[in-house]
Amino acid sequence: MAALNYLLWLTTRPYLGQGTAQALVERFGSAEAVYFADPAEYDMLRIPGGLKEALRDKSMDSAQRVLGECDRLGLWIITCQDAAYPERLRQLKNLPLVLYGRGRQFRFDEELAIAMVGTRKCTPYGASQAEKFGRELAQAGALVVSGIAQGIDSHALRGALMGGGQVVSVLGGGIDVVYPRENQWLYEDVAAAGALISEYPPGTETHGSHFPYRNRIISGLTLGVLVVEAGSRSGAVITAHHALDQGRDVFSIPGPLDAPQSAGANDMIGRGEARLVRSAQDILLEYESSFPHKLRPLSPPPSRTSARRPERAPGPERPQPPSEEPPEQSLPVLPRSRLEALGDEQQEIFHLLGRRPLVPDELVDCTGIPARRVNTALTLLQADGYIEELPGKRFRAAVRFEQNESKGS
Repeated sequence: MAALNYLLWLTTRPYLGQGTAQALVERFGSAEAVYFADPAEYDMLRIPGGLKEALRDKSMDSAQRVLGECDRLGLWIITCQDAAYPERLRQLKNLPLVLYGRGRQFRFDEELAIAMVGTRKCTPYGASQAEKFGRELAQAGALVVSGIAQGIDSHALRGALMGGGQVVSVLGGGIDVVYPRENQWLYEDVAAAGALISEYPPGTETHGSHFPYRNRIISGLTLGVLVVEAGSRSGAVITAHHALDQGRDVFSIPGPLDAPQSAGANDMIGRGEARLVRSAQDILLEYESSFPHKLRPLSPPPSRTSARRPERAPGPERPQPPSEEPPEQSLPVLPRSRLEALGDEQQEIFHLLGRRPLVPDELVDCTGIPARRVNTALTLLQADGYIEELPGKRFRAAVRFEQNESKGS
């Protein structure tokens, strides 16, 4: 308890910049040594004058106040000196000395934890993808980690909760400070199904300057970061770069080429900083050998074998739904040269989708092309507007190309 008191005293000093607390501990050897250092030693440090005065204040009132608030609110505290402190965070150059939490205490080093990040001003496409990936990751047994802001964070958490999974939100203020206010219900749901975590003591107001530092914890607790939808200069891109610096994997969902909300995500794919993914399975495959005891198979796709239909009682004929295969003549016609500019695999997949709608697994079976390359080809064809997605993750041709007189189409 004595070590905890000194860490709380140090981390609650006014004028304490990010990284300064760890630098002081490394300089003196421990928070206790910082507390008992000769005040003259503070003058030798390159730190603000206000912080030097704060270090000379040996009152433990702030530490006792934090402990009292944690007891009152039912929060737990874990420090970098505790055996339960995540080893993943110990790897960080600027690790949080103290973490406050509400809910479960996860053994993060044993969890397949995946961060989901993205813009607050998400599009309907981004919102649906965040919920879909969050739900699928949670259903498979992954631990979904995010912030709790509006937009992608909220949709990712909502999807994971709908999938019956466990979730963790890392906050940019005290755990008792709900931000944004309209997410009060989400705070409660996350705390009940997982945990709320912060490096800021109770009562700390949320400030924009806190988020870049909070982001290093989101990526640090996880094995990989999924960028769902992010602009070029968004906090999600900052989190992804933290992840790259920390040696974590980065994944990205591609978005429309002309959508500013997807510019950052698309750019990271283009620069090779993020791996393009189309489904949660693309992420889970990276870790299935390391976490066989954690992962559960996702619900299998509908069987492609024909099933015998039950006999229907006599009665009036039911109207048949319209065919999902539009008449070929109704499709826009594009120059043959644009088809020939595609790669061989894209051409083969397009020809199959021109006959009937297919799911990616069926394309893999028909072509023998690996699933990852099929998914990439589908992404590129859809981005060009050559194919469209139907319910049930089926795809069909959205255009047709001019006939080749010698070979036909």
